Amino acid sequence: MTNRAEMTRRDILKSGAAVATVTLAEGVTLMAFGGSAAEAAGADAGKRWGLLIDASKCATDCNDCVTACKVENGWGSEAENAHIDPEQAAQWIRKVTLKDKETGRVTSAPVMCQHCEEPPCVDVCPTGASMQRPDGIVLVDKHICIGCRYCMMACPYKARSFVHEPLTDQKANSPRGQGTVESCNLCAPRIDTGRIPACVDACEKAGHSAILFGDLKDPDSPISKALKTYPSVALRDDLGLNPGVRYTNL
Repeated sequence: MTNRAEMTRRDILKSGAAVATVTLAEGVTLMAFGGSAAEAAGADAGKRWGLLIDASKCATDCNDCVTACKVENGWGSEAENAHIDPEQAAQWIRKVTLKDKETGRVTSAPVMCQHCEEPPCVDVCPTGASMQRPDGIVLVDKHICIGCRYCMMACPYKARSFVHEPLTDQKANSPRGQGTVESCNLCAPRIDTGRIPACVDACEKAGHSAILFGDLKDPDSPISKALKTYPSVALRDDLGLNPGVRYTNL
């Protein structure tokens, strides 16, 4: 039986999403992973990638999605956070536990950049560093980010972090920089090479299947069918931002 991750991978490849390459010389190839405005322009405007998170399947004591994001993107190491107040540490994705005061029901779910259709972080950025790809993924271009942190103040989800300390041993697929802002990029480098986000992959491998990834514009995609079948909510839906991340059983 084909699992959900493989089904989504086939959808990505069928959509034509692929890493852009530029040959500089014989045997030398530059791979573009969507880290700048020019690279993001190659994203498919006919797609809108998103997540559906089922809180009923998300174990309170499980942090596999957070760990996978750290490993994939190279943030959150002990060395990096050794001299930083925990409140100021990088946090691309975090687990949040909610408790209903009336019933005592406890639920847990990951929170990350919600990849809004109308992202306030993009609206307030003075340089254009905060940007949105044609496929809905919200990114930060580290080349032109001046670290003003306007986007951090504008984000209602507290999904962005500021890099305070010098960095070493960075991931080639996820460049970071002291004095810049960063957040979940929905693993755009993985999507552009036909793979699913690291958090989704880790959740599938752990057997929870709490995070469903796919194309919100495709009515036949598993995520679109699930959204039509089950009630879901968006965080701070009252703001009218139409996030690309939705929750069910929260």
